[in-house]
Amino acid sequence: MSIAVIYGSTRENGNTEELTEIVIQDLDVEKIVLRNYEIKPIHDQRHEDGGFSPIEDDYDGLIERMMKHDTLIFATPVYWYSMSGTMKNFVDRWSQTMRDSNFPNFKDQLGTKKAYVIAVGGDNPRLKGLPLIQQFNYIFEFMGISFEGYVLGKASRPGDILIDQVAFATATDLNLKLKDQ
Repeated sequence: MSIAVIYGSTRENGNTEELTEIVIQDLDVEKIVLRNYEIKPIHDQRHEDGGFSPIEDDYDGLIERMMKHDTLIFATPVYWYSMSGTMKNFVDRWSQTMRDSNFPNFKDQLGTKKAYVIAVGGDNPRLKGLPLIQQFNYIFEFMGISFEGYVLGKASRPGDILIDQVAFATATDLNLKLKDQ
């Protein structure tokens, strides 16, 4: 089993990353930190003659890295009750990739993968983070990805995640599950 963690936070060493580190402790993973790359927003050209125009940014290389793995962990803070804008840009571009001849069978290949979501928010995330989880569920369902589980943590200020015992226990359980695979 190979694992890629796709980090959507704009804050280095933030609460989402701290919680994710518990999940991936002692596992061999590739970390894809989206904030370190340029990912331009999608320009929807699905219905135009000629389709999508090529975009000069780092996105294609990130997709190539992600596609090498069979388990994907999407780690994002809860921003306004959804995923971060950085993560959203990345996922939105999948619409273009599904039509890109450089990535034949992109959707089918994603359909062979397993995915998890780790999200941290400050405003009652175990309830108000559920729409984000549902959003990922719909994305994974559309792409044929097996949604294996999620961890929601509560934190506002840097380091607050360390006092969320429920998130810590859930993250530790997921770590053990991943080690058994």
